[in-house]
Amino acid sequence: MYYERRGRTDGAAPPVLFLHGLGSSAADWAPQLGPFGERYRLLLVDLPGHWRSALPRERLTIEAMAERVDALLDQLDTPPAHVVGLSLGGSVGLELALRAPARVRSLTLVNAFARLGPPDAAGGLRMLARLVLLGVAPMSVVAAFVARGLFPEPQQAHLYRLAVASLGRTSRWTYLASIGALVAFDARARLGRVACPTLVVAGERDRTVSLASTAALGRDIPGARVELVPDSGHVTNRDQPTIFNRTVLDFLAAH
Repeated sequence: MYYERRGRTDGAAPPVLFLHGLGSSAADWAPQLGPFGERYRLLLVDLPGHWRSALPRERLTIEAMAERVDALLDQLDTPPAHVVGLSLGGSVGLELALRAPARVRSLTLVNAFARLGPPDAAGGLRMLARLVLLGVAPMSVVAAFVARGLFPEPQQAHLYRLAVASLGRTSRWTYLASIGALVAFDARARLGRVACPTLVVAGERDRTVSLASTAALGRDIPGARVELVPDSGHVTNRDQPTIFNRTVLDFLAAH
């Protein structure tokens, strides 16, 4: 599995592990590299099948992705890390905290869920349209459709272009396999077993994951704190990086 190290290099700095969203890559955390890298050692990965990481031959599941991340942390002899995961990466981070609690110093779940569900009927239709496009259209068309849902405002044109490029690098099979993994994932009955400090970050205008799903994480994970970010969609670390960075850095500093 592809990984890269950024930020501080001294052993005294705690590690932060960043886990990206569906169809994306480690590059999506660019707005966090400077602010987080001043204080922490950063570890960024491409999840299995995404950009520089090969798609495994076996069935892709959230549990299998978390197992590969766990193995990488073991290979690198990484001390307990602050884990920050967006959407798909949030599911992987949550599973890692459940299967290997000694690996996770704190957990930040960004527009994530214990069980996938669209925010409303329109969100369900967008997911259906995405699946139809995956079956019949080139990945460039799929990437443009998904990116428009993530960054719909005219002033977000540069974020839209970046998302199209990032999503366009993902193969059709990885995208389909990852959606299958997300649909099969259900950690609701295990949330009470999360033992590390947890921050749940939710974009107020997320059109991909319902606020009810993120609220459930805050309700059912013991001691979890929920932060609602105004004027933010699904990719909060990119559309509201200043608020995101301040919120998460304050949380990490407390733990």
